Amino acid sequence: MTNDQVQMTAEIPLLELRNVHVSYGHVHALNGISLHVNRGEIVTLIGSNGAGKSTTLRTISGLLAPRAGEILFQGKSIGGKPAHEIASLGIGQSPEGRRIFPKLTVEENLEIGAYLVRDHAVIRERMKNVYDLFPRLAERKKQEGGTLSGGEQQMLAMGRALMQDPALLMLDEPTLGLAPVLVDQIFEIVVKLNSLGKTILLVEQNAWQALQIAHRGYVLQTGSIALEGPAKDLAENAAVKASYLGG
Repeated sequence: MTNDQVQMTAEIPLLELRNVHVSYGHVHALNGISLHVNRGEIVTLIGSNGAGKSTTLRTISGLLAPRAGEILFQGKSIGGKPAHEIASLGIGQSPEGRRIFPKLTVEENLEIGAYLVRDHAVIRERMKNVYDLFPRLAERKKQEGGTLSGGEQQMLAMGRALMQDPALLMLDEPTLGLAPVLVDQIFEIVVKLNSLGKTILLVEQNAWQALQIAHRGYVLQTGSIALEGPAKDLAENAAVKASYLGG
């Protein structure tokens, strides 16, 4: 690879959305969303309920099909591909509401996260990494997922997504409904994952804390991007403070 090719590769965003439109029947849920996530970043999407944040993640992961526009992952178009194929390319998602399997054990839930992996040694190594990151899950690996606390279930949902070893980890409302001490713990884990090299796209209702740990952010309003920029600038923006930061 030439120096020019290396430079070009370095400049290509890991993920890029170009003028993406998504509809639910007659409802236009996304109106020309354009955003990008570079390798090694934490990028957060903030906005009120119904702004299109979760819809954006679901469209990236292939659960929804874009009506128009382009979605590029590592420079290649993935818009309209089935969800399992997109997952195999290196996009993992911890969904809103956790959606673990309550009757399966912690260990079985994690194994399902590695359903694309055929090498058992790789699965064991990834499970060890998840347990190192979430020691509470290691203590409860034989418990059914439904018996875990809300915070533990969120850890399990994140751990399950990490079993894919995704290049991009998408987290949809990871602190929703959690006690403040657990909220802090989840944010610390997100920062740790990023320090270990994981690129993260974060949808989070706790806008203030999300902007404290993110590198960049996008503010969504009714399916469109209203503001974007470095997270520290958005945290100081008067409109963002008034609408999302309580001041």
